[in-house]
Amino acid sequence: MKFIVSSSYLLKQLQVLGNVINSSNTLPILDNFLFELDHQTLTVSASDLETTMSATLDIDSTSKGSVAVPAKLLLEILKTFPEQPLTFTVEENSTIEISSNSGKYALAYAPGEEFPKSVNLDEPSVTLVPADVLATAISKTIFAAGNDDLRPVMSGVFFQFSPQGLIFVATDAHKLVKYARTDVSASEVADFIMPKKPLTILKNILGSSDAEVKIEYNDSNATFSFDNYVLMCRLIDGKYPNYEAVIPKENPNKLMIDRSQFLSSVRRVAIFSNKTTHQIRLKIAGAELNISAEDIDYSNKAEERLTCDYQGDDMQIGYNSRFLTEMLTNLQSDMIMLEMSLPNRAGILTPVDGLEEGETVTMLVMPVMLNN
Repeated sequence: MKFIVSSSYLLKQLQVLGNVINSSNTLPILDNFLFELDHQTLTVSASDLETTMSATLDIDSTSKGSVAVPAKLLLEILKTFPEQPLTFTVEENSTIEISSNSGKYALAYAPGEEFPKSVNLDEPSVTLVPADVLATAISKTIFAAGNDDLRPVMSGVFFQFSPQGLIFVATDAHKLVKYARTDVSASEVADFIMPKKPLTILKNILGSSDAEVKIEYNDSNATFSFDNYVLMCRLIDGKYPNYEAVIPKENPNKLMIDRSQFLSSVRRVAIFSNKTTHQIRLKIAGAELNISAEDIDYSNKAEERLTCDYQGDDMQIGYNSRFLTEMLTNLQSDMIMLEMSLPNRAGILTPVDGLEEGETVTMLVMPVMLNN
């Protein structure tokens, strides 16, 4: 088995696949990349059993075969080469030899048969989504997903597909984000919960792609195929909470304000808040928004006044500044709307401008109790 490949082309593909490999694996074989050669096509795969990703490379070869090559060692050596063709030759003595312009390097390999086989989906449902739409949907929601191992369903992003459009939801019970598109739709109604790790990998590579992503899914697995990549992952098992029930429908108090100005104020005032609760207080009256925080233990306090466009009753409401900062950072619009009903009900944050046609973003942040 022998093939020739460009060093930088191979490195670029392997760095993407390297994100799948865990730093500590229960099975030693998972520390390897699987190289499967079929004449002019080389398929490289990486897996952690939950997520498997493969890339198809066009190379120069006349042979067939499969070997598992140590991932860390291979990435380290490839990073040091300037752009040049590399020749990979599988030798009899269980080593694979790499020949460059300046030298030869031998790595021990394992037989390709030892690498776990990826699952084949039987009669999956299929939906096509433009790469940029999927990348935006992931980056708009993933930050709101939880990290609680006791509630695994909340540690992923909920995909809800229907002929009316696509909805992506993430929540950790303190904050919730719902991202919806009506300009892209699926042929049938389906929903599943995607884990964070494969979504993070997708987010990082979809940004630069203008392809259509083919999403295939059944009850237990989902596959994302685009360009020369295929990413397959096991879905999170369980029923997603009824998120519509927690989004308050009647919100008579509406505050419209410049996003970057509001964000800067929240960031500054939050420095003076209590280090465990991160609590800031919003006091709204007329066209004035007063943002304040106090850390009684250290006698630290801060207060800022901003002008805003407000319709509704005068009110005071407390929020965790970290959640508010995350949400405001994630929105790209110039103006945002914060809709509230009562100081103990969730506030709804939405962008006023900067959205594409058919796109809606709804962010929900739970208040914290104010101690007057």
